[in-house]
Amino acid sequence: MAKIVSLAKVKKAATRKADRMEANANAAKFGRSKAARKLDEAAAEKAARDLEAHRREPD
Repeated sequence: MAKIVSLAKVKKAATRKADRMEANANAAKFGRSKAARKLDEAAAEKAARDLEAHRREPD
């Protein structure tokens, strides 16, 4: 005998699975490692410091 299932639950589970697969694909495509983010952050901080160091003092 077949098991009775709620079609709404099956549909929700399928939607969740599809969403999870899409999220994993986006993470692989657009995601960056923690080291890459830290490197970019450090480069931006250095650029800001260098720019600030070249400012002239007000007279």
